[in-house]
Amino acid sequence: MTATWVHARPEGLVLETGEVPEPKPGEALIRSVYVGICGSDMHAVAGHHPFVPLPYRPGHEVVAVVEALGGDATAATAAGAAGGIGPATVSVGDRVVVEPPLVCGECKHCEAGRTNLCERLDFFGCGNSQGGMGERSVVRADRLHVLPDELTDLQASLIEPLATPVHAIRLAGGHAAGEGEPDLSGRSVVIIGAGTIGLLVLAAARWSGAERIVVTDVLPAKRERALQLGADAVVDAAAPDVVEQVRAALGESADVVFDCVSVQGTVDQAVRMVLKGGTVVIVGVPVGPVTVDLPTIQDLQVRIQGTITYVSRDYATAARIIAEGGARPEDLVTLVAPLDEVEQAFAAARSGEHVKVLLAP
Repeated sequence: MTATWVHARPEGLVLETGEVPEPKPGEALIRSVYVGICGSDMHAVAGHHPFVPLPYRPGHEVVAVVEALGGDATAATAAGAAGGIGPATVSVGDRVVVEPPLVCGECKHCEAGRTNLCERLDFFGCGNSQGGMGERSVVRADRLHVLPDELTDLQASLIEPLATPVHAIRLAGGHAAGEGEPDLSGRSVVIIGAGTIGLLVLAAARWSGAERIVVTDVLPAKRERALQLGADAVVDAAAPDVVEQVRAALGESADVVFDCVSVQGTVDQAVRMVLKGGTVVIVGVPVGPVTVDLPTIQDLQVRIQGTITYVSRDYATAARIIAEGGARPEDLVTLVAPLDEVEQAFAAARSGEHVKVLLAP
């Protein structure tokens, strides 16, 4: 069977047509319905991602339909039981969402439930031989979540990107292995950056019970959107007194700052916003090294917390937030483009005028 997919090369994005491999036992052939363009995709395609070298086949935010199976196959279910993940058999015709970390299941982190930190991690759509940004691809069936009937395909397109903020909020509450519910009850929160991930952090933080949320961004349109989607206050990130304005809007120091930009200036701002005793969560992908004021971090008991992707439980929570209306595609999906307009879709995603851009192969 032939299919067309996107290939990211040093010279740019190209469409290629070729044979799709037959699924081996434990694998599934999937047909992509929606594929999101992620900030990490934009970094990688530009050659700026620290861990995804060119060339590669992008596409890890994938909603799909199972077309064939290679032998017995199982999947996770995004519906979950009481918010958890349970085993399910995947069948031809199932609507699924891909959980792209290809984990070993045997290392110390996998055994402890920290699968996002797998010692032998591979990642579908981020350097793996396969990626979902195309018509068809092959993926391990145990990396598929069968979608509940009550979620539309468009709603499901938000599960993977929302799972990252859900995991970040779990870590902000001290849940290192992803156990427990994300809980910001009574916390004062700052979100730096009102792009796609920043707005999804806003949705997850509001759902998780944050008492007051302030969002910063350099673009007025993004600040206005954050207000519309539930921020209590917004501040111009380029203002010379941005830290003082944020603390005034909170009425105190921040308990948690989610830095969704993660450059030198925003990390410096975040540390000053949480003084004393707060937590800075690095959500955005830094394009290079950043230094921190270690004496201040030590003396004023500031925690710098990295976060990467998610665990399966975060998918179940993300699906629940979406089902309950906490994150809606009509608020966040601003462009759906066909596969042959991939260059224009990436340009739109980079423009700052859109939130979530999807390809519909």
